[in-house]
Amino acid sequence: MVPARTMSKVGMALACVLAMAGCEPAAQAQAAPDEAALMQEALKRYAREQFMWRGRRVIELSRPDGWTSLVGLHWLDPGTHRVGSDTDNGIRLAMGPDHLGVFTVRDGTVRFVADSEALTVDGQPSGGAVLRTDKAGQGPSVIGFDAGKGQVTVIERGGRLALRVKHADADSLVHFAGLEYWTGGRDWQLPARFIAHPKGKTLPIANIIGTIDDTPNPGVLEFQRGGKTYRLEALDQGEDTLFVVFADRTSGHGSYGAGRFLDAPKPDAQGRVLLDFNQAYNPPCAFTPFATCPLPPPENRLDLAVQAGEKAYAKPASQQKDSP
Repeated sequence: MVPARTMSKVGMALACVLAMAGCEPAAQAQAAPDEAALMQEALKRYAREQFMWRGRRVIELSRPDGWTSLVGLHWLDPGTHRVGSDTDNGIRLAMGPDHLGVFTVRDGTVRFVADSEALTVDGQPSGGAVLRTDKAGQGPSVIGFDAGKGQVTVIERGGRLALRVKHADADSLVHFAGLEYWTGGRDWQLPARFIAHPKGKTLPIANIIGTIDDTPNPGVLEFQRGGKTYRLEALDQGEDTLFVVFADRTSGHGSYGAGRFLDAPKPDAQGRVLLDFNQAYNPPCAFTPFATCPLPPPENRLDLAVQAGEKAYAKPASQQKDSP
């Protein structure tokens, strides 16, 4: 995406070329419409890109196994746990079969024995299995129930294990209320300079569930707004983008109180990065009380009102009682 000031330079360059070529004044005047056309095309491209990004965001949240499908987060201490929706289970599910099965935790390993032949593990019929967690390279094992509508996975957080439960009929998914955005604009697409940290540096990131994770912290992003310089610590989660968790003056005053996320491209050879705050988005915890979300580190609390990107999610009345 080409910043507005670059468009201005394009128009100036065209005018200079015409002047140096000895064109008549009438010909020079034609540069203005050319610049206007370029500006119009840039605006169309900006609107199209933002529209597509917002559309993908809604699709992602509305998937049958997306963040709005969460219906439970249950911690697994060492020992044996009977799990299901009936009252006689040690861990009771909000949705699912009366008796899902038995989970045994020993030495950091989770074993599962199913109580029903209708259950699957990784899409295959299974009476039981040793389960992978979400820290495994190939992802967690997935226990499927209710004809594939529901699923259970094991996650690791702060040295503890938990069951994450999703269901396609979750109230938070069925009644997903959509997203609202600040007006924002192209002036919230801000060029930044990436300043690398020494290799191997990590940053302690607190989680909404009370744990702290030392997260790879490759560098800081420095940008300007309104004549002031701001800095955001960037995190590396193994993706092809940098990950930023930040809070600002709108947090709790129009945007989600616990901060927002922003994905940024990796820096180019000159260390340049474009931060598009129009694509700042809410963490999963804005939509469900059963997610585990990182919180903005102190370094990423901006003394700046970022009136761009997603606003706070307005939960339907049926979900208000479950708000964290």
